Amino acid sequence: MFRINDVYKLHDTSFRILKMTLYHIVWIDIDSQSANPFLIEKNELTKSIEANEAEWIEDPFADIALLKVVEGSIQQQKRDAGMALIRPLITHDQFFDPSIRFDLVKRILEQQKSTHQTIYRLARRYWQRGQIPNALIPSYQNSGAKGSKRIAKDKKLGRPRKFMPGIGALIDVNIERLFRININKYMLTKDKHSLGYAYRKFYTMYRSLFSDVQDTEIPSIWQFKHFYEREFPKVAQLAARSNPILYNKDIRALHSTVNTQVLGPGSRYEIDATIADIYLVSDSDRACIVGRPTIYFIADVFSRMVVGFYIGFENASYVTAMQALQVAVTDKVELCKQYGYEITSDEWPCIGLPDAILADRGELLGHQIEALEHSFSIRIENTAPYRGDLKPIVERYFRTAQAEFKPFASGVVQPFKEKKRGGSDYRLDATLTIHDFKQIIIGSVLTYNLTHQLKKYDRDIDMPTDLSLVPIHLWNWGIQHRVGRLKQVSEKALRVALLPKTKATLSDLGLKIFGVFYYCAEIHQQGWMHRKKSISRPDTLQVAYDPSNAEIIYVFYQEDSLHYWEAVLAPRSREFTGCSFWEVWQVQQEQKQTQAIQELETNKSKAALEEHIESIIAQANAQKPKTASSKKQRVTGIRENRQREKNHERLARKADHLKNPLPEQPTETVSESTNNIIQMPKSKQKLEHDEDYQLTFGIYQDLLEDIDHSDNED
Repeated sequence: MFRINDVYKLHDTSFRILKMTLYHIVWIDIDSQSANPFLIEKNELTKSIEANEAEWIEDPFADIALLKVVEGSIQQQKRDAGMALIRPLITHDQFFDPSIRFDLVKRILEQQKSTHQTIYRLARRYWQRGQIPNALIPSYQNSGAKGSKRIAKDKKLGRPRKFMPGIGALIDVNIERLFRININKYMLTKDKHSLGYAYRKFYTMYRSLFSDVQDTEIPSIWQFKHFYEREFPKVAQLAARSNPILYNKDIRALHSTVNTQVLGPGSRYEIDATIADIYLVSDSDRACIVGRPTIYFIADVFSRMVVGFYIGFENASYVTAMQALQVAVTDKVELCKQYGYEITSDEWPCIGLPDAILADRGELLGHQIEALEHSFSIRIENTAPYRGDLKPIVERYFRTAQAEFKPFASGVVQPFKEKKRGGSDYRLDATLTIHDFKQIIIGSVLTYNLTHQLKKYDRDIDMPTDLSLVPIHLWNWGIQHRVGRLKQVSEKALRVALLPKTKATLSDLGLKIFGVFYYCAEIHQQGWMHRKKSISRPDTLQVAYDPSNAEIIYVFYQEDSLHYWEAVLAPRSREFTGCSFWEVWQVQQEQKQTQAIQELETNKSKAALEEHIESIIAQANAQKPKTASSKKQRVTGIRENRQREKNHERLARKADHLKNPLPEQPTETVSESTNNIIQMPKSKQKLEHDEDYQLTFGIYQDLLEDIDHSDNED
């Protein structure tokens, strides 16, 4: 039941069992500096345990047995000498008897040169620490109180000065406060000032506060450094003096591996983009340098397989990321065939949707990706800003892929920015087209997936030892022994779901996005195109568009659903037939520039017109005569004055007609009465009151006059 060297805790005191007899136990208090072995009855300890007054505990000195002592060291010499000194005492059967123990110690002193205190101290250490030789090893690790703060009372701590005159400063709380101020201000910052610079700032501050202190008695740089290293650990210094982005990405300690977070192939894809380190030329004109292409890679975390890619000149965005994802979830046989690689589906078996996609915050952050999450149950994960280390698989493959062509290709970006004397501009050396570059990248991806050995891949416990650490073999093994196959979906439905989405406004003219109108038969059937205000229609609808084709868009008429209608280009926007949206935006940009230029001419013309009108009005105001007629007389004569002006206008028009007669135009006789009123034939007078006749032949002044008078009377 009980074993020698077991430790029990009884009433908050720890005891070690040293020896057992038939009815008794010999033990000792392992914490007391004056303890000696003594006897207790076994039944007494048993009852204490049953009463929950005593319990077995871990041996606090168990690590001593694991200490390795260097042969010939001071520790070994003192350990062996101590064992030789106390051996007669610790090997005696009755060492627990005080009288016998005293006689044994007295006999040792007669034979060896030592003291009672030394023998009892060594024997007590031997018994308290587990009755093994290593129990007598000196505890040098406790010497000097390493890491603890020392308090100076009368003189400064440390060795006395040898060359510098003076005694030195006594570091107290006030000086430590000044130390801390300057360290926080100059050392624990991203400016990475030197220790000497921070000390000189402290020196200036101390001299300003204590101007009467001699220079030799100012705290030294060594005291400043000692305080800095004692109060601020190395890890705290490194974190404070490093850029947070670089610290998290390149410096911080790593605690795990990405393989612990995935179950098998398709558990998580990583997607990222970079600008290739090479300049390309145009496919149609190799003398035309077109710049550096954008590369998107999608990699499976579990197998390290490159499952999808995009190579082109579009900037990194949601649109280009979706093109790479579309390659990742579809069959690549036809794609590889376009670039001269005959493969089978088994050589690139990554077809389907994964469980999760890890990307930067830019590409897959926003409402556009929500349909993919809700409809296909894909978890979208976004990394923190500037944390490329959270996507280590795809980030590492960027270097691997570019290392394949850099030693051989022309136009590769050089590490220096300025052209060396006598050297050439590496951009002028570009020879590869985008088609050539795609061939190189696809060949590199196929070689990597099928033959590259992952020497640093960390295996799981269930992986067989004969499993080659090659992406294709890891993928096939994971499909068979881990998670099920990837999710299979309709290629067209997935393509529409991956397209970028936006809001289209709905009006009488049709659906409009980016200033382009579209027509949809289903929308017409809903009656949403009618112009009556009584028609109830939505103001906006969500649509998906393919940037490469502006002739068709996809209308999602149900919220959070992939059901869609296809809308085609309306006749109102026929100018964009056969265009892509990039071309539409370019045309619209040019049109806006033309409108802006014309707006300047229009504003200039309007300004001249307004100035001319204002001058005429000002001249008319200046010629306004003064009259003695009353306001009522002036208003009452409006009708008569209007008729007089009308007659004058007709006479002037007749005189102009007589001077310049129109060919084959019949003449009219006009008689004038004494009141200057033209008398018309009775038939004409009758027609004059016919409203249809007046509207047909433009004789509607009287009708408008009557309307004006009726309005004034109301």
